[in-house]
Amino acid sequence: MRIMLRRTVVLAVVAAMCTAAFAAKPRTPLVIDASEAGAVADGKTLNTAVLQNAIDKISSAGGGTLVLKGGSFLTGNLFLKDNVELRVEAGATLLGSTNPFDYTLVTDTSIPEGRGLDSARMGLIIIHKVKNVKLSGYGTIDGQGRALAVAVDSINTYNKKHGAEKRERPGEISRQKLLFGSDSDGITIENLNMRNSAVWGISFDGCENVRVEGIKVYNRAYWNNDGIDLTDSRHVVIRNCDINSADDGICFKSNRDDYVNTDILIENCSIASSASAIKFGTASYGIWKGVAIRNIKVRDTFRSAIAIESVDGARIEDILVENVYARNTGNGIFLRLGRRRGDGGGCLRNVTIRNLSCEVPAGRPDQGYDIPGPIVDYPHHNPYPCSITGLPANHVENVLIENVELILPGRATKAMGYVPLTDLDLVPENEAEYPEYSMFGELPAYAFYVRHADGVKFRNIRIFLMEDDYRPAIVADDAPGISFQKISLPLGKDKGQIFLRGCTLADGSEPIE
Repeated sequence: MRIMLRRTVVLAVVAAMCTAAFAAKPRTPLVIDASEAGAVADGKTLNTAVLQNAIDKISSAGGGTLVLKGGSFLTGNLFLKDNVELRVEAGATLLGSTNPFDYTLVTDTSIPEGRGLDSARMGLIIIHKVKNVKLSGYGTIDGQGRALAVAVDSINTYNKKHGAEKRERPGEISRQKLLFGSDSDGITIENLNMRNSAVWGISFDGCENVRVEGIKVYNRAYWNNDGIDLTDSRHVVIRNCDINSADDGICFKSNRDDYVNTDILIENCSIASSASAIKFGTASYGIWKGVAIRNIKVRDTFRSAIAIESVDGARIEDILVENVYARNTGNGIFLRLGRRRGDGGGCLRNVTIRNLSCEVPAGRPDQGYDIPGPIVDYPHHNPYPCSITGLPANHVENVLIENVELILPGRATKAMGYVPLTDLDLVPENEAEYPEYSMFGELPAYAFYVRHADGVKFRNIRIFLMEDDYRPAIVADDAPGISFQKISLPLGKDKGQIFLRGCTLADGSEPIE
């Protein structure tokens, strides 16, 4: 009897263990081949319903992968869901529809009312309020942006419903991005070729734990074609990407006053842009802190290689930019603290830019773009220098410019524009103007212009001129605690190349001749 009882207990325990082990066994991810699910890869058949159904099915099953193989899969917008990977394999293309009515407007984002209106809430791929999604493969995602934008422009009722026209083209909020990610956690994009948006290319708003690696973004189909935009997002890595865009290459934006954009790394990227390569702003309401940008190659860029702008009250601090190689670029560095909106003046402080080499051409650096950079406010001008500018009552603070090489065109002439060193007040403050390197008009220096900035340090700066320039290399106006160490000037420019007004030299600075 005891033996039988013992045997029964043992069998019951074993059965329970087996049941528990079976219950704990991880679910096998569901893999769906798009063509086997009914999608037609002929570039003509609209596959939105088939592809979306497959995505929904995979997510409901606990996660898995939708695979596109061979051919072009035409679709309207697709909403990725929790735990879904969309893999576009080499030889396959996810092709955006050119019919504007095949796209859905996302209305329940957390963008503050009245802000973010330069950000379309539509996309070929939408990642909205989900977790753990991935886009992968070596294939192509093509938004057919020019044809789509032209279609938007031609539908007057659509424009009236979704956004005002701007400069005789449909407004940014009425056009579709390649990817719109919002209020989501855990997004990975890797190895894809992403092309031809109708507006921004890849956009994240209110997202966390984002990794973008090894992708190529070619976004020159239309106006406002940024490469990658990070709006109020944190814990982000963008690495080993090649971006060619008809607007800013990688752009940081913020619409939430107290949001901390932090733990962001941009590295090993190559950028060509018909605007700025890497830019903070123009929407700049919140906080950026702890951002590192390194190992960047910039080419054929109309505006600045590096532009850091707080003009809407943003706090920008603890920013590191290092190892930047820029060629055929309109401007090297543009740091601006302004007051465009609201009562708050914001701050721009603790910025280090080091190991930068920049060559500025005499002419336009974006020759050959179908959508060239805009005509600047001052179309006839001498070459613009790098600039670090704040406001009379709100200074930029603690900027280190170290190990910087500037190769500049020279050719400046007083006949083109002239700001006498005896009258630097001719340079306007323009505190409420849109920030860009040409915003002040003619500037009195050819290498660096500094105004309303405390604790700016120049260390190991090498300046070269291709032709003569009548201006001094560096002009600083109202810059307490400025410092110069190891400044190498162009051949024959030994004296009078640094002009200071309203400045004090920091301890350790070399004397100024």
